[in-house]
Amino acid sequence: MITFTVSMTHPVTSLNEIKAPISEHIEAFEGKFRASMKSTVPLLDTITRYIIKRKGKQVRPMFVFLSAGLCGTVNESTFNAASLIELLHTATLVHDDVVDDSNLRRGFFSLNALWKNKIAVLVGDYLLSRGLLLALEQDEFQLLKIVSNAVREMSEGELLQIEKARKLDIQEDVYFEIIRKKTATLIASCCACGAASVHVPEEQINSMWKFGEYVGIAFQIKDDLFDYQRSNATGKPNGTDIRDQKMTLPLIYLLNHSDYLEKRWIINTVKNHHDDAAKVSKLIDKVVERGGIDYAQAQMLDYRQKSLDLLRTFPENPFRKSLEQLVLFTTERNT
Repeated sequence: MITFTVSMTHPVTSLNEIKAPISEHIEAFEGKFRASMKSTVPLLDTITRYIIKRKGKQVRPMFVFLSAGLCGTVNESTFNAASLIELLHTATLVHDDVVDDSNLRRGFFSLNALWKNKIAVLVGDYLLSRGLLLALEQDEFQLLKIVSNAVREMSEGELLQIEKARKLDIQEDVYFEIIRKKTATLIASCCACGAASVHVPEEQINSMWKFGEYVGIAFQIKDDLFDYQRSNATGKPNGTDIRDQKMTLPLIYLLNHSDYLEKRWIINTVKNHHDDAAKVSKLIDKVVERGGIDYAQAQMLDYRQKSLDLLRTFPENPFRKSLEQLVLFTTERNT
């Protein structure tokens, strides 16, 4: 049985330690975010309370507040930026669950599983409107422009992935364009909004956008690598992306280094036998044997280094240190 391990070159700092310079801001943000979702409709309030209970690690607000602290002084505009991003992103997640017919998110039932698709779509629309109104009511037009651009790119990335998945003809450059749009633009918008909230020059905002983009690409490659890890309990690889017929970097690398007959076998397995655990496992073994994991790992580390190099062009302070640690956390996590 073939296995692989991801080398840990840095000790992983806990999120609480990373959050230290902004812990008071994050605590205050939780209350502001709850208030931003308030409604006079009891059903909406019930659902938004459920959303808040399911909140994840708060990585997106952390990027906003740390980026603001790196570039200036956290202020009310920074809180608006974090709330705007969380509202619009939560709306996209709710809609994604409907589109994907997904019943679970982060181990909890999705809104569509509990309240059905119609209500879930309407809640997503409500959250979207709350984000837009928050920006307009506070005259945060620059923040609205940054986040709206990110939502547009995320939608384009999803559609591009769907289009390419039909023929399974994704080349490496297209893969990077998909993950840049789908994943990296959200983290980029967090960092750019944090910088914009403290009113720095456009050049600095653009640098923070690029920093977040590099982090987001590294994050997604790391996420793709999880699909090839074997469960400690069963010894079997996850293989979810292959079952969903998603072409990720390790598999694209294998395709690019296979002859015609082997390519046909790979495409046939993904297209017609993606529910066959034995065939999927054999394909994953082939990816590992031929260096697909090592190649993807190297690409992830390259983008991580680009993000750190860019970050270190900013003055050293506690916010920069926490951002560096957050970059390492997102690329060396185990889940």
